[in-house]
Amino acid sequence: MELFDLLKALILGFVEGMTEFAPVSSTGHLIIVDDMWLRTSEFLGKYSANSFKIFIQLGSIMAVIVVFWKRLFSLVGLYKMKDTTPGSQLKLTHVIVGLIPAGILGVLFEDFIDEYLFSVETVLVGLVIGAILMIVADKFGPKVPKTQTLDQITYKQAFTVGLVQCLSLWPGFSRSGATISGGVLFGMSHRTAADFTFIMAVPIMFGASFLTLMKNWEDIDPNHLSFYIVGFISAFVFALISIKFFLKLIGRVKLTPFAIYRLVLAAVLFVIIIL
Repeated sequence: MELFDLLKALILGFVEGMTEFAPVSSTGHLIIVDDMWLRTSEFLGKYSANSFKIFIQLGSIMAVIVVFWKRLFSLVGLYKMKDTTPGSQLKLTHVIVGLIPAGILGVLFEDFIDEYLFSVETVLVGLVIGAILMIVADKFGPKVPKTQTLDQITYKQAFTVGLVQCLSLWPGFSRSGATISGGVLFGMSHRTAADFTFIMAVPIMFGASFLTLMKNWEDIDPNHLSFYIVGFISAFVFALISIKFFLKLIGRVKLTPFAIYRLVLAAVLFVIIIL
């Protein structure tokens, strides 16, 4: 593996880490950067390149575990959260309920998504529609949300957020953009919706990464292992930075500025494509 190739892995890890938890679509940005400039499929192969994009998400998820370890451990009984009312604490069952819709659809349509939806054109569509949903959430969500903390989330809210999360199966839509928008529309504060989004990300992204890697294991060349490792470490470091920054930002600026960025990016992509 040449140094220039490893630099590509570092860049893609940076893109993944910085965009995974912002509502701008990390998958969409990876497809744009890779398909239009880096072209890793030329030396990794199509399916291995797609697997790499999924694999480095594990680096981002490790960053979530570092930031939210107390809350995650509390879900499985390994840590007791302070200042929570008995019987009202967020439970593992809330997370499971939120994961069911997208988990089922993801398994059913995995092959279709891998084969037909990983393109710049589909990302452009996802960027625009996702931006509209985010603007709608900011405009029509309750001015004073009833759900201000994770421990106030109901099973109904968890399930409805899970339904909205299904939209993120379309590359470019953004899982965090969909789930935060859904949470806000159904009564959560922006920060609470973001926290719930990050917590749900751990099992669903681990599951998606595991299934994809098992499916495409034979397409991964051992000679490319260093490429995967560099991408993983890069994604972890930059995700750690972006998570802490985003959590401080989301309560103040909300979703509309990110939606505007998505629309501008979609416009630039459209011009590039038609030219």
